Amino acid sequence: MDSKDTIAYFTMEIGLEGMPTYAGGLGILAGDTVRAAADLEIPMIVVTLLHRKGYFRQKLDAAGAQTEEPIPWPVADLLREMEPRCVVEIEGRNVRLRAWTREVKGINGFSVPVYFLDAALEENAEQDRALTDHLYGGDERYRLCQEVILGIGGVRMLRALGYADVKRYHMNEGHAALLTLELAYELAREAWEMTYEPVKPVVTAELVRLIKPKCVFTTHTPVPAGQDKFPLSLVHQVITGYHGAFAEREREFCLDGTLNLTYLALDNSHYINGVAKRHGKVSSQMFSDYKIDSITNGVHAATWASEPMSAVFDQRIPGWREDNSSLRYALKIPLRDIWRAHRQSKQALIEQVNRDYQAGLDLEVFTVGFARRAAVYKRADLLFVDTARLTEIAKNSGPTQIIYAGKAHPRDQAGKDLIKRIFQIKAALKDKIKIVYLADYDFGLAKALTAGVDLWLNTPQPPLEASGTSGMKAALNGVPSLSILDGWWVEGCLEGVTGWAVGNDVGGSGKTDNPEEDALSLYNKLEMIILPMFYDEMERYAGVMRNAIALNGSFFNAERMLDQYVTKAYFK
Repeated sequence: MDSKDTIAYFTMEIGLEGMPTYAGGLGILAGDTVRAAADLEIPMIVVTLLHRKGYFRQKLDAAGAQTEEPIPWPVADLLREMEPRCVVEIEGRNVRLRAWTREVKGINGFSVPVYFLDAALEENAEQDRALTDHLYGGDERYRLCQEVILGIGGVRMLRALGYADVKRYHMNEGHAALLTLELAYELAREAWEMTYEPVKPVVTAELVRLIKPKCVFTTHTPVPAGQDKFPLSLVHQVITGYHGAFAEREREFCLDGTLNLTYLALDNSHYINGVAKRHGKVSSQMFSDYKIDSITNGVHAATWASEPMSAVFDQRIPGWREDNSSLRYALKIPLRDIWRAHRQSKQALIEQVNRDYQAGLDLEVFTVGFARRAAVYKRADLLFVDTARLTEIAKNSGPTQIIYAGKAHPRDQAGKDLIKRIFQIKAALKDKIKIVYLADYDFGLAKALTAGVDLWLNTPQPPLEASGTSGMKAALNGVPSLSILDGWWVEGCLEGVTGWAVGNDVGGSGKTDNPEEDALSLYNKLEMIILPMFYDEMERYAGVMRNAIALNGSFFNAERMLDQYVTKAYFK
């Protein structure tokens, strides 16, 4: 197979409709990347894991306590099994892998294959068959085994499938960084075979320099906890297939007796980027020895624009799916058309929530949406720093209802406690402000929420928001954001034009966490600007909605993002 121009995109998770093979924004971004690559006819292939039991199904009891259940899904109905097999060695055992595939088709019929690696083969030991079951599940050992399968097994599977000479290997976060070891080992093995010497292959610094031009690394988190790190004792126990080939290199990239996959990816990539301009600067400060660029994330416009809004675009901006930048012509769309389409999406959302939760939400009431992973730094409870002030605002400036959603990682007790706190506040304010927390936030709920609420709220602790793409999805649907100036919103916020900022960008990325100050800013914007505009100057509010589409939807899309990867990283 001629693969000299192929881009191999490695990701631990991917969000494709109908498959629970993603945990959140990272996987949804991967799905949007693949869809955009298919639209643009970029020769991309994708490598990921099968995750037979999905991420998890979130159950919330009356107090907001989260429990998790696996999500088995019909693999054979949705994917096609490939014949080739490959082998990785884990803890001295040969683990055989197969691949399943799904073709993602673009607007003109071009396909991008996604390969899902699967260890559930009868010839494997029972414990090894489960290694590709759970996304981000298990302990440190389980995670490292999965990263061996993704990085090392992924490269070997591509060879088995006939991809002999891939142009670039794009690591979507550090989970796939072990592919750099496998690429170096391939070269070492080739060099050793040419010498006919009895010694084993050795990876030298010269060989490593040869793989660096082939690798691209995108870092997605400025949170140190987001870096995968493993003690060398565990690494030596799990990765047993190289027979000492990396003994010399280990001293260079394993500091303090730890293998840090972020540093492994940084060391071995010719192009490194953060996922927003601010995040690129923050990453450069975190990893000051490396040159780090930025490519701001984007979302797949045709996927995330609601049916009512897509119909308006089809009528007023023909060809917007092929040319997302043409959404800037939304400035010419009559405000009544924007409002009518939004109203249809809002009605569908309200009816769905009332049907499933008996929430009693009102179509005419200003509706705020907040849907993020339930992690403490995302500060889902910032809105409730002063509940007395919030209820006074709702009483005097206009009634307000709030829809929350988001999963906490199964091992994140602080995130689980945050959900319970929202439930406590919900109960305390039930006679004053209607609040509903939707369980099991997924692809479908994200589409409904980002199109159906009146305002998208985002309140992370700066500078910990790398990008954030939920607000981009909302903007495509004419839903303005009220957000902390961090991540993409630093670029997307034109105050009072595309939405509103919470707080000030004092000190740039050095801004510290000040929840009281940020909450005060949030309340002031709601009370003095946003609610009066929504209830008393609907045309002005609809104008902000239209600007969100024209100025943000036309730029913060995956088409523009992939164009930048092509020119900066893939074919430069």
